[in-house]
This record gives sequence, C-alpha cells and structure tokens, in this order.
Amino acid sequence: MHRIIIVFAVAGAVMLLAFAYAQQYADNSAIPRYCADREGVIERVGLILTSSEPVGSKSRRPFIVAAKLIFLIPRSEGETVLAYQERLREHLLQVCR
Repeated sequence: MHRIIIVFAVAGAVMLLAFAYAQQYADNSAIPRYCADREGVIERVGLILTSSEPVGSKSRRPFIVAAKLIFLIPRSEGETVLAYQERLREHLLQVCR
C-alpha cells in the first residue's frame, strides 16, 4: 500500500514539474514572438473565434500564428471574445516589457 502511495506521489510531482516547465517555456520562449505585432495578432484571434472563414483570400500564415496563441493561452469557459482579447492584451503587455 505504501508503494502505491509513493508511486502516485512521484508521478504527481513529475506531472507538476512538467506543467510548470511548459508554462515557463511558453512565457519565456513562445509568447515573446508575438510582441512585434500584438494588436494584429489579437485582432486575428478575434476573427478566428467569431468568423467561420476568418482568412478569406488573405495569407493563412498570420492566422496560424494567432491560432497557436489560442493554444498557449486558452480561453476560459464562459469568457466572451472581447474579455478574452483583453486578457490576451494584458498578458502580452506583461511578457513583452
């Protein structure tokens, strides 16, 4: 019985460390890439979340980059698009200082 508890404790600690490392990587490596065009990315995020065809005839690459930001900073349950965009704006302001 004690071995099972130890195994679960170690597995839990490893998972917590992995999540902490992933968050640190996102904040220090992945998210600063969005600093050059913060408002453009936030606008494209809004288009992705509200339009069935956000790209239209434009280049897809900027929208793929914006979609990656949605993955890195997920939208909270019940959060409106405008509130989510404002939270993204605040987060990018903190990271891009």
